[in-house]
Amino acid sequence: MNATARKLGILVFVLVFGTMFLGAGAVFAGATADQTVTYEVTAINEISVSGNPAALTVSTAVAGAEPDEVSDSTTTYAITTNQSKKITGVLDTAMPAGVTLKINLVAPTGGTTVTDVTLLGTATDLVTGISPVAESGKTITYKLSATVAAGVVASANKTVTLTIADSL
Repeated sequence: MNATARKLGILVFVLVFGTMFLGAGAVFAGATADQTVTYEVTAINEISVSGNPAALTVSTAVAGAEPDEVSDSTTTYAITTNQSKKITGVLDTAMPAGVTLKINLVAPTGGTTVTDVTLLGTATDLVTGISPVAESGKTITYKLSATVAAGVVASANKTVTLTIADSL
């Protein structure tokens, strides 16, 4: 066998066996492939407020009656939850004697507003029965009242904390 024939034979051998290996690979690879995707949705409980209400100043009364209550409804809140929850409210410190701060939150769809809640130093329910929801622009109303026994109270600040809590 001459050198050219030998080279041709080697080339044919490589092509035949190479094609067999490629064909075998295609057979094992198949026309489809599978992947496993791991996924999870965790608890989402977010609440935010639009800002702070205007200063509440009790400054008038009808003669013979307690001072007039004042209110502010200029702020709103937004809520997103994928669970059954409620919203609670708490003051950072107690109000002065004879002064009361109340709050009303307009409930998101499906929830129930607890009306005229007096804010205290312990968490108090403001909205109950919240189902999974994503809503914004829900009105917050603050009401400040004082009795004549409160006397004159200097301007002060209180922090109101709104919390999405477990619904029991």
